[in-house]
Amino acid sequence: TAAGRLIIKTEFLPTKYRGYMLPLSQVFWLAGSLLIIGLASVVVPSIGWRWLIRVASIPGIILIVAFKFIPESARFNVSTGNTRAALATLESIARMNRAAMPEGTLVEPILEKRGRFADLLDDKYLRTTLQIWVIWLGISFAYYGIILASAELLERDLVCGSKPKVVETAGDPESQSPCHCHMFAPSDYQTMIISTVGEIALNPLNMLGINFLGRRLSLSITMGCTALFFLLLNICTSSAGLIGFLFMLRALVAANFNTIYIYTAEVYPTTTRALGMGTSGSLCRIGAMVAPFISQVLMSASFLGALCLFSSVCVICAISAFTLPIETKGRALQQIK
Repeated sequence: TAAGRLIIKTEFLPTKYRGYMLPLSQVFWLAGSLLIIGLASVVVPSIGWRWLIRVASIPGIILIVAFKFIPESARFNVSTGNTRAALATLESIARMNRAAMPEGTLVEPILEKRGRFADLLDDKYLRTTLQIWVIWLGISFAYYGIILASAELLERDLVCGSKPKVVETAGDPESQSPCHCHMFAPSDYQTMIISTVGEIALNPLNMLGINFLGRRLSLSITMGCTALFFLLLNICTSSAGLIGFLFMLRALVAANFNTIYIYTAEVYPTTTRALGMGTSGSLCRIGAMVAPFISQVLMSASFLGALCLFSSVCVICAISAFTLPIETKGRALQQIK
């Protein structure tokens, strides 16, 4: 999963490189997003969406085999007392980098118990955990909301107060179907590709913000800008203007995800890091489940109402990010509480 991948990268990377290398992994997420849009433009019009799902599942099957070759985190092995496996991993890294292992013996106190859910809610991490959960839910809500809203804007032409397109039912010209289902035109796929490229556009600025402004301030700024651009979608503009707004929103929501991924992986100690990321991921899924009801149901009834709701959630997340009690910029990963 994305959370597990990020945890492993976080535990392998030195502190000074985490703020740069982790956002760069967004390039591969972008490549996958562009690939699925390109596949959809070819597969859906010719053999249908079911074949798109089948083709898209192939990389996941390949990954099942690839996971076997990913080394376990040395930090995790040490924290569980498996120093032999941790030493083997570190020696492999040293050989790969043509470096010598430091002198000495790898020693770490063996923990009597693993991380528990209650550890996320103890006095030290209670406020941090609750605010992180709010931020994860809100970021996911906004991310999947703008993806689905992009399709709705292109399919139904909801901007500027225009009436939704209506599809006539075959065999009965007088009847009309309320489902508004019709195929994307090539220009719609082009718009989706352009807006998706936005997910990498702010990466350089995002990396600078994360490393110089800190995780909390950087996230609060990008969340505030996300709220603003959601409201700007209500402005009557040209097709190019709409694409520009969608481009910026995709760039901002991707920057939000970059920052909260890094912050969550850094703020918890090794014993509870996977648990913290896992519970945050659960809130992320809830946000993703709620988003379609706003982007595809409420937006049809009240375009401005849906945008205001998305914007309000982003404002709440911006405030939560700004008031997070712990800043992890330049902070070494914690092994135990």
